[in-house]
Amino acid sequence: MKTALVHDWLNGMRGGERVLELACDLFPGAPIHTLFYEPDLVSEKIKKHPIIPSVLQNLPFTKKFYRHYLPLYPFAVRRFDLAGYDLVMSISHCAAKGARVPEHIPHVCYCLTPMRYIWDKYDLYFGDKKWYSPMRTLMSLVRRPMQQWDVATAQRVDFFIATSRYIGEKIKKYLGQESTIIHPAIDTEFFCPATGNHKEEKNDYYLVVSALVPYKRVDVSVEAFRGRRERLYIIGKGPEEERLRKAAPENVTFLGWQRDEDLLRWYRNCRAVIFPQEEDFGIVPLEAMACGKPVIAFRGGGALETVTEGRTGVFFYPQTPESLSKALDAFRAGEFDPRELRSEALEYSEDRFLDALRRFFKDKVGVTC
Repeated sequence: MKTALVHDWLNGMRGGERVLELACDLFPGAPIHTLFYEPDLVSEKIKKHPIIPSVLQNLPFTKKFYRHYLPLYPFAVRRFDLAGYDLVMSISHCAAKGARVPEHIPHVCYCLTPMRYIWDKYDLYFGDKKWYSPMRTLMSLVRRPMQQWDVATAQRVDFFIATSRYIGEKIKKYLGQESTIIHPAIDTEFFCPATGNHKEEKNDYYLVVSALVPYKRVDVSVEAFRGRRERLYIIGKGPEEERLRKAAPENVTFLGWQRDEDLLRWYRNCRAVIFPQEEDFGIVPLEAMACGKPVIAFRGGGALETVTEGRTGVFFYPQTPESLSKALDAFRAGEFDPRELRSEALEYSEDRFLDALRRFFKDKVGVTC
């Protein structure tokens, strides 16, 4: 079975790249077609596969400003050569599912979300820009054509898999397609409570782990800690970093991206992880729970499918610093049982995810993998 994988871009290890790693386990040696590729920023498991970047790879300033080439993504993904394969699997939150796949080849899209930049999160990304912003002006012109392209290419996908019921509803609403729900996985062997020589330190801080992009609403967490005594540490990088740093009070510290081993330590030693965004699914809350730590999450999106009020975390609503601050006032870490938290996270193991994908490909596509 000759399989091709298609991924939006490879310039970091986020939730989508963790899904891609497991797809690599499912289809060893499958070539990966992608818009942009930075070898130093992806895992060894992914780099072992042949990686074929798009024609956009060599354009200027793509390492920092690859998002600015958004209007060119449809052109680039159409140029991927996917003839000669028996199966194509795209892992898409942007343009990967728009790759041109010959009609006789099954195309399965694991949809992380419909393209948020042109649908429900458009105003969050572009609405607060100055009226003379070139990017905002360009997006106002191309938004509608890109929506039409997004819908049209969705009709050529044979099977959609959604990360959550929340995303399944968006696929139906924006793309007009049905989907099968298969929740992503976390590495429950790596993310685990401290034991033996790695005893947990008693550090009284809260933690945010997130890409620093507009829809993640890290600003809500930053403002919620203004005037509080507790410390907040933020792990992650992104285009919002400079603005958030300038606005942050002294008890908020930005750590940048951390190695997995260091991320594990930060998880293990925090009081709780704060999850302020309306997320498509949300890997971070599950990683925290696997380490025996509760979550303080915005009541919306995928978190409603993974966080249980009073058992694995607490919710806040609305999505404001004041509401989050009230949740912090009421939060008591000692009320949560680390064993119960980990038990919930184990339902999202990598083995479970791979088994679900194998059943899907066998039952829906007629492919054994």
